[in-house]
Amino acid sequence: MTAEIVNLRKARKARDRAAKDKRAEENRVKFGRTKAERKQAEASKNLSLRRLDAHKRPDDTGPESAGDEDASADDGREPGS
Repeated sequence: MTAEIVNLRKARKARDRAAKDKRAEENRVKFGRTKAERKQAEASKNLSLRRLDAHKRPDDTGPESAGDEDASADDGREPGS
């Protein structure tokens, strides 16, 4: 009738590991998303960005749009001098 000898350090680590696994499983259910959900969210984000870019005004930094005030700044002098 000899009792089984238990290493307390190993028992404590096994108990902590089981608690950690349980908490990880709860977090996976609570916060996790499936691969399909992540792909859907990324596709939706990309579509929104493309739609936003499609509504931007054209860039007016071409040489035709340079006014008199920009021309004086290009030659290194201050305006009015």
